[in-house]
Amino acid sequence: MQESEPGITAILNALHDYQVEFIIVGGVCAVLHGTPVTTFDLDVVHSGSPENISRVLCVLEYLDAHYRGHPKKIRPDAESLGSQGHHLLITRFGPLDILGTIENGLGYTDLIGHTEDIQIENRTFRVLSLEYFIEIKEKSLFEKDRLRMSALKHTLNEREKIRKNEADQTV
Repeated sequence: MQESEPGITAILNALHDYQVEFIIVGGVCAVLHGTPVTTFDLDVVHSGSPENISRVLCVLEYLDAHYRGHPKKIRPDAESLGSQGHHLLITRFGPLDILGTIENGLGYTDLIGHTEDIQIENRTFRVLSLEYFIEIKEKSLFEKDRLRMSALKHTLNEREKIRKNEADQTV
């Protein structure tokens, strides 16, 4: 029996295969940096260029994505995806939040300089750097963000120790 691909990985692979320009943020960002947290959805900030929005629409159709909780299974359109708003969607693989901006109105062009490339199954994805993620979340008013802060900072400290040890060994 063949196992199916985990939901978040399937969504990421679809976004990658459709060549959508996006940055992974939120809980999956924290997990990819090694933070021991649980998350149930994938949060991404997408480029608002018309070409990218066209690709987003194609991948959303492939994923059978529609707004969560809406009885008529309405899908976002190009105009709404071009806004700074949040699109909280459900796909055939699970929840996907397509975000125009995150805290402080930061959009794709604001965030792209604060990303790292992470490999997942031979594909490269842009992920908000852990340092910048912490900087943003320190200002958050949401309790879930404040609760995660200790784990995020601990992960960053552990990564810095590993990097220092590796640097010391190469000298």
